[in-house]
Amino acid sequence: MIIALPTRNNMIDDHFGHCEYFTLIEVSDNEVKTQKRFDSPEGCGCKSGVAPLLADAGVKLMLAGNMGQGALDVLKRNGIDVIRGCSGPIDEVISKWMNNELSDNKEICDHHDC
Repeated sequence: MIIALPTRNNMIDDHFGHCEYFTLIEVSDNEVKTQKRFDSPEGCGCKSGVAPLLADAGVKLMLAGNMGQGALDVLKRNGIDVIRGCSGPIDEVISKWMNNELSDNKEICDHHDC
């Protein structure tokens, strides 16, 4: 499975649509196999066209901080599940996911300074 994490300075970016880049992590048998950088396109995430690009890269899950309903809908339409409410260093977040310690906080960001 390939997991995308909106990233800034090796930390989960609090705002999906304005992240510096995405970290794509391939996990198999509860072990990180590969990790690579996927540069973010310009503009807000829900309107930038990034969702189909991530889907084409094989992403099936996004571990994110905050995002609006538009971004959530676009990701889901492209076959990408989302767990919101993640924070901290990306290595810790992926470790928590592998240990079943993450759950979606179901919060929707409804303004751009979220």
